[in-house]
Amino acid sequence: MNKIDNSNVLITGGTGSLGQALTERLLSGEDGTPSRIIIFSRDELKQAQMKAMYHDERLDYQLGDIRNEKRVEEVLQGIDIIFHAAAMKRVEMCEQHPHEAVATNIHGTENIISAIQRYRLPVCTVVGVSSDKGCSPINVYGATKFIQEKLILHGNIICPNTRFVCVCYGNVMASRGSMIPMFQQQIASGGPVTVRDAMMTRFLISLDEAVDTLLDALNNAQRGEVYVPQLPAARVMDVAKVLINGQNIPICCTGRNPGEKIHETLITEAEASNVVIRDGYMVVTQHSQDKPVLHSEYVSSEWVVPVDALRKAFIERGYISEKVEVW
Repeated sequence: MNKIDNSNVLITGGTGSLGQALTERLLSGEDGTPSRIIIFSRDELKQAQMKAMYHDERLDYQLGDIRNEKRVEEVLQGIDIIFHAAAMKRVEMCEQHPHEAVATNIHGTENIISAIQRYRLPVCTVVGVSSDKGCSPINVYGATKFIQEKLILHGNIICPNTRFVCVCYGNVMASRGSMIPMFQQQIASGGPVTVRDAMMTRFLISLDEAVDTLLDALNNAQRGEVYVPQLPAARVMDVAKVLINGQNIPICCTGRNPGEKIHETLITEAEASNVVIRDGYMVVTQHSQDKPVLHSEYVSSEWVVPVDALRKAFIERGYISEKVEVW
């Protein structure tokens, strides 16, 4: 069932990579026709750039900070659907500034839920964007995303007229500040390409797939569910080698930063018994299943794709040419 048609949609963190990709999809009409799309963020430069890029009267740019309770209350007026993508997400920056991460990722989320509850706002659905780093977290970013997810799902109890659901996935390929553009920049500068650990693995998802997950969760998730796409994973070392693509550029292992895992998890062992498969997604439900589809955690080390498959995927996405590697 399409829930976008004739809706007023709010995208928090709307000027980020995911927010822009979601905006493009909503403007295309491919998944329904919204009445209004509110882009809410504190990045005035990105808002100006988006205004120059997209010329559509349905777009409404609202400058503000998710941490400002009063501003959030103002922006939520008249909203039907919220995609909550605003977050501090750089692991190393969250480690250095934990209070800032808590203020944005936790208190910002509380502001949304509190506004809906306090003013009984007729918001139909809130879709929260979680992260693999929130599963069994060992860093500040992961811990704040873990709590953020719990807050969003708890929203179903304190705001019974609003449906709260989440999506959870791994490294968004080619998003701002992520692994692939960082490696590409290092390659363009002649290297070295810096890899933390030769054994490190990460789940990979494209921006289009991330948007698909958001919209499928919006249309199909039941209250309190978490939509998890079935994703491939890759060794970070393989990603670096494929992107170098035969060039004479060294790779340097620098060691893990504080709070970094070797492998990432999308579904914990404790959640596995609650998982069902729906429309190609692993869905973490609120109840234990008689016939669970998982019996252990969903971890990146067990889903690593061969280098040839990774290379083919990168060629298809235009990250590299078809030049034959010589490494």
